[in-house]
Amino acid sequence: MSVKFAVLGHGVVGSGVVELFYKNKESIEKRAGTEMELKYILDLREFPDTPYADKFTKDFNDILNDDEVTSVCECMGGLEPAFTFVKSCLERGKSVSTSNKELVAEKGDILLAIAKKMNCNFFFEASVGGAIPIIRPLHKCLAANEISAVSGILNGTTNFILTKMYNDKMSFEDALSLAQKLGYAEKDPTADIEGFDACRKICIISSLVYGKHVYPSSVYTKGISQIDLNDVQTADSMGYSIKLIANVRKLDDGRILPVVMPMLVPHSNIISSVSDVFNAVLVDGDAVDKVMFYGRGAGKFPTASAVVGDLIDSVKHKITVFSQSWDSAENNDFVAGIDSFKAKWYVRDNEKSYITDEEMTMSEAEMLGTAAIPVLEQ
Repeated sequence: MSVKFAVLGHGVVGSGVVELFYKNKESIEKRAGTEMELKYILDLREFPDTPYADKFTKDFNDILNDDEVTSVCECMGGLEPAFTFVKSCLERGKSVSTSNKELVAEKGDILLAIAKKMNCNFFFEASVGGAIPIIRPLHKCLAANEISAVSGILNGTTNFILTKMYNDKMSFEDALSLAQKLGYAEKDPTADIEGFDACRKICIISSLVYGKHVYPSSVYTKGISQIDLNDVQTADSMGYSIKLIANVRKLDDGRILPVVMPMLVPHSNIISSVSDVFNAVLVDGDAVDKVMFYGRGAGKFPTASAVVGDLIDSVKHKITVFSQSWDSAENNDFVAGIDSFKAKWYVRDNEKSYITDEEMTMSEAEMLGTAAIPVLEQ
């Protein structure tokens, strides 16, 4: 008897999930340990020319009320109706695998609690880093470690823009325009270039590593729109690359400090050489020292790969995976604000650019010049 599943959304990621499933169906079923059948694809649009046109439905209730469907892949994006649909599926005991970073960052604690109550799973490997396996290693392979910090490039669009500024001497505006032309950036690139996408991803990592839900609103976030070509070239001459870094670390007082902002990364740090649309995540653990995960952070098939990987896990696990979870937070007292962030800073004033000798706060650094960018010391 085959296990039946559904896909919500037939956009870039959803169509990739469907194509990947049929392309590698035999090996996927072997890894899942059972035959599998895609029963429904939810989308309001018509796709009459696809070889699986008979799978489409426009009514979510067809999926929700079908007891044969035990697993669902959510690839719609956004909070609504994704939250309502996923919540409803979990309440019926249907496991859900999602690529929706906004959903996990805003509502992950609620959905994980429902999955636990209903003895099913809410998986979200694809929500952070696309094809890069980071969620499972954090709660499985690295579970014996006390993790002191996680830093990384979690947005391929901004990394592509900065790479073009670095390698091809492009202005920010020209590099962004090229990213849009190549399909790496949306028509409205705000979520990428202002850091909101990376913020959601570091929220998910922070929640998983430190056990309490971290909301995007509690994370200081600054994008790359104010970085100019002169900053990139000057930083390079000093031995650094400018990267949009999402970072969380545990402070001595027990609080955590998550931030997203452009940082100067020393050329000696492997993250500095991560280019184009690739992502990288560096984890500091007391037993492993430093571990880095690297790969394509977005795209149709890289993200679909992670979703299908979660789908296979949901088919194999008949009970909730408790390690991939965190608790709701009554308040944000455990999250430190940007005033607790101290670093050495690249400072640009009217006469020169330099790196401070001493660590200082952001407000102190901003008083020294017209631009202030922290140095990543991890």
